[in-house]
Amino acid sequence: MNLNNEHDLSRWAQNHRYNAGNAAAERGTRLVTWITIATMLVEIVAGWWYNSMAVLADGWHMSSHALAIGLSAFAYSAARKYASDPSFAFGTWKIEVLASYTSALFLLGVAAAMVFGSLERLWAPQEIHYAEAIGVAILGLVINLICALILGKAHDHGHDHSHEHGQPHDHHHDLNLKAAYIHVITDAATSVLAIVALAGGWLYGWAWLDPAVGILGAGLVAVWARKLILQSGRVLLDREMDHPVVDEIREVIVQLPAAGNTQLTDLHVWRVGTGAYACALSLLTHDQTLTPLQIREALAVHEEIVHVTVEIHRCDECAASR
Repeated sequence: MNLNNEHDLSRWAQNHRYNAGNAAAERGTRLVTWITIATMLVEIVAGWWYNSMAVLADGWHMSSHALAIGLSAFAYSAARKYASDPSFAFGTWKIEVLASYTSALFLLGVAAAMVFGSLERLWAPQEIHYAEAIGVAILGLVINLICALILGKAHDHGHDHSHEHGQPHDHHHDLNLKAAYIHVITDAATSVLAIVALAGGWLYGWAWLDPAVGILGAGLVAVWARKLILQSGRVLLDREMDHPVVDEIREVIVQLPAAGNTQLTDLHVWRVGTGAYACALSLLTHDQTLTPLQIREALAVHEEIVHVTVEIHRCDECAASR
């Protein structure tokens, strides 16, 4: 084979740009960041002025959301900027996943701060200007719903984009966008709880309801944060061997013409993009004609498998090495 023949090389060369990016998500997270920062400043000032723990807590934990959502926007930008950098062996997608994991840690910090502030108000109740505080909480809820719609449209666009590129719908999970969305939904839920608590305190004199609901909201935030940590941590640790794509790879190997004389001895699968996987496998075979290119072409029926490394050991070679 002439190694200078471009046609021959194209059969062996593999594309290392696994992340197509999500321009809509990048624009959406950037816009939501600025909206969140503006709302955060309003709520912090109003919560302090009207002496509402619910509104103040909502404003302060929105500050961490602004930072986390801003981190999501930065991750999209960085992943796009360095997508062709060869120093990233399997692409830049995990920059986005790392941002998702960090956002989840921010959420846990928010939950802890909410609990601390609420307990402080339970021990030392202070006067609350209910009407003004409820108005600010309603404003925060409206802003959060607008941000949720913006990110929801980015999510839908990402699904459409994945179909255009042949990526299966059930494999498409943008954890970075999901992290930003959870931060917004957390804000919205906290605003709802704040409105309920303030209304109860205003109508029935239940001043304890405001900090009590703050603790309830903290528990909700912690639950969402834990789920996001597990999902993003799983990807960062390459814990994918129970994914259905692993069984699909094994099934392809079993259906090879040389399957009766071939055994899969080692298999590693990990995610390198949204709905994109890489695998490295080793085969032990009696077949003298089986080649790595045949394995790659057989696995090509699964479009989510974008990078394949194949090692073939022949039984006569094993015998000779003894």
